[in-house]
Amino acid sequence: MLLRSFLLIIVFVCSQIVRSNDFVWYNGKQAISYAMPQSTAPVVKIAIDMFTEDMKQVTGLSPKQSPASQATIRIIQLDKADKKQQKELRGLNIPIDEIAAKKDGFYMAVAGNSTGKQLFVIGSDGRGTAYGILELSRLAGVSPWVWWGDVTPEKQNRLAVADTFQTFQSPSVEYRGIFLNDEDWSLQPWSWKTFEPSNIKGRIGARTYKEIFKLLLRLRANAIWPGMHGITTPFYFVPGAKEVADSCGIAIGTSHCEPLMRNNVGEWSVKRRGAYNYITNRDSVQAYWIERLKEAGKYENMYTIGMRGIHDGHMEGVKTMDEKVSALQQVINDQRKLLAKYTNPDVTKVPQVFVPYKEVLQIMENGLQVPEDVTLMWCDDNYGYMTRLSDEEQQKRSGGGGVYYHLSYWGRPHDYMWLCTTQPGLIYNEMKQAYDHNARRIWIVNVHDLKPSAYNLELFLDMAWNINSVGPSTLNAHQEKWLCREFGEQAGKKLFPAMHEFYRLCGIRKPEHMGWTQVELDKKRYPRGRSQVIDTEFSLTEFGGELDRYLDSYEAIKKTVTEAEALIAPERKDAFFSHIKYQVFAAAAMSTKMLEAQRARSYSTGQCDESLWGRDKTMLSACARSTKAYQEIKELTDYYNNEMANGKWKHSMCFYPRDLYVFYPPTLPIGLTDKEVDKYLAEGPKKTSSRKIKTDKCISYNACNYTQASEGATPIQALGHSMNAVALPKGGSLTFEFDCPWEGEALLRTAVIPTQPNDKGDIRFSVSIDGGKPQVLSFREKGRTETWKRNVLRGQAVKETKHSLKKGKHTLTIKALDKHVVIDQWMLDFKPNRKFYVFPIEGNK
Repeated sequence: MLLRSFLLIIVFVCSQIVRSNDFVWYNGKQAISYAMPQSTAPVVKIAIDMFTEDMKQVTGLSPKQSPASQATIRIIQLDKADKKQQKELRGLNIPIDEIAAKKDGFYMAVAGNSTGKQLFVIGSDGRGTAYGILELSRLAGVSPWVWWGDVTPEKQNRLAVADTFQTFQSPSVEYRGIFLNDEDWSLQPWSWKTFEPSNIKGRIGARTYKEIFKLLLRLRANAIWPGMHGITTPFYFVPGAKEVADSCGIAIGTSHCEPLMRNNVGEWSVKRRGAYNYITNRDSVQAYWIERLKEAGKYENMYTIGMRGIHDGHMEGVKTMDEKVSALQQVINDQRKLLAKYTNPDVTKVPQVFVPYKEVLQIMENGLQVPEDVTLMWCDDNYGYMTRLSDEEQQKRSGGGGVYYHLSYWGRPHDYMWLCTTQPGLIYNEMKQAYDHNARRIWIVNVHDLKPSAYNLELFLDMAWNINSVGPSTLNAHQEKWLCREFGEQAGKKLFPAMHEFYRLCGIRKPEHMGWTQVELDKKRYPRGRSQVIDTEFSLTEFGGELDRYLDSYEAIKKTVTEAEALIAPERKDAFFSHIKYQVFAAAAMSTKMLEAQRARSYSTGQCDESLWGRDKTMLSACARSTKAYQEIKELTDYYNNEMANGKWKHSMCFYPRDLYVFYPPTLPIGLTDKEVDKYLAEGPKKTSSRKIKTDKCISYNACNYTQASEGATPIQALGHSMNAVALPKGGSLTFEFDCPWEGEALLRTAVIPTQPNDKGDIRFSVSIDGGKPQVLSFREKGRTETWKRNVLRGQAVKETKHSLKKGKHTLTIKALDKHVVIDQWMLDFKPNRKFYVFPIEGNK
């Protein structure tokens, strides 16, 4: 007993020694004190206001500004510091020259002299200083989603850092931000109907934009392309919006089809200005651009140059490729003259981007000369796969490269503007490739709303801020850390396996794509250009019932989410519902709605046989489950809009954007009343335990379970149906050893991530069994082919080869013949004509 007491005393004393070596910046008694010179940029004052509100929530006390000699925290904007301040900093061994060299950078450290130590926050410029101030909030446990996600901070009675603490941070990408696009069913109606009510329909108001900009500051972003749809009030028509952007240090840009800061859909009037045709109406078009340059020229902007149709269409007045090249060249040359006249005589100092999107890429490749100082901003295929990146010569351009990326999309083959389910591994793989190809000037990501995209958006912006903040083997840790920050350590660790599985299931099929429908089809054949809901490719019977196994997987993560909910603090329940529960339960309900309807239809074939008298009960219970799932989506959405956070987010969540057929009530052989739904749910078959995969004359592997890999093979977490797809360098290979109990002809299906040949070449791999002659396969798709559509909806490109095997041991070698090849899974099938959707792989085989 004495020994135990002695050991406890030693532990206590040691802990006090450790604590005494901390620098305490809040002691639980006095309010936090800080010093800040009067000469700072407006964004610094915005950040101080945010920090003040944060600390009120964390400590219960409002920080107070004090003289420099008495403050615990010293805040300095270096580019406005006088010589005396600079001399003081040098005397404290603070690397001010290195800090000054980094745009938007900040340095934090405990430093001092014989009179005492202070925590210094030194920004290279206004934004850098603001980021440094908000880093203090992060250190205090404040989530960037404190307002947008209702993530209430925990109370603290002590805030401290080690007395050796220092951090020096600066961005990997110069301009980092979002494109508010397809906002029609979410952010936009919430703004004018709920947050700042207005009788001007479609207005995203200045107060809304300020909250958006404050979130961007917390996420260390500095750029935005504002909402620009036809029913959304153009940004420059919103009183105070541009001034708010400037005060928050946010640079404004415009999308690929909106040159020189104009919003064509909302601002060009054919009746007043004539055709939007540079060939026949040049003076009117130029006058239109000049109006905005006079208004916007005094602010920090990123100017899109070039020209397309009014809204995402081809340039008017040109037909042949020669005409297109000549006309667009003239547009760019004239726009540069306008920029020099109305913004800066040295036009090379004006941030400009050229977006080679859709047909504009072809024009560029046919002789268009884009000035050296203009940033080439490359695009993905709208589904997260980069289509082109700068080649070796383009990487040398002084204007550098950029990326326009999608986390939501409106268009063919099918929209995804409800939930945000892009796999983290895909974001990482594509953006790291872009960065490695010198796309480091500007990253813009397309989001229809901020709340549904919270984790994915933060991952994207974390990489833009620090490209090394996450790696292929640390993606899972990054997400778990995020969950722990948002919901507490215990709940976060419990939630991670469920959310990891959630991204796997959504990678197999996004909720919006569960109807096997398409949009923008031939309107002569399809009403509204949209196909009707049909049966999915999930099989009710193959491999022991893959349809039920998919539903079981959703039920399992719902169970984990429900258990984690009990661990969530009351003040974070709303955050938990919006970020986790709504996403998981709504996606699960969509799958149940569709797959149970498919089951019901399979029992209503009109056959007159011995099954006639037994199939109704199964059919009716399936109808009930499908109907109930549709009702659940409505109820979840109603809670999100009307009860969560006391109605703060009313009108922000819509479960049927664009009224697409996939969101409709299920297509069932018989309709049921609510009473009947309850009856048949109660009478229906009980859920069985987890259904094991029953393989039948096939062998399947995840690529990550290779026997041997060449140098450079890199498994990427949270990517693919395997959630660990393997990226191969050109010439790299994977080898698998396997036993085959059958002999005869077999079909090898090799699933790869449907990446694009972003170097203008091909994208090929080869397969070889037992050292035989390699069979070469290409998965390059030129344009929006039917195969490309199938690939992006599935999240895999599956290529097939035929092989003849004998019983016994074999080896399979898969080799990348081009860059950007990522292997996900493979399956050797001795029943090649079977119908199924998911490769039958149990666990991590």
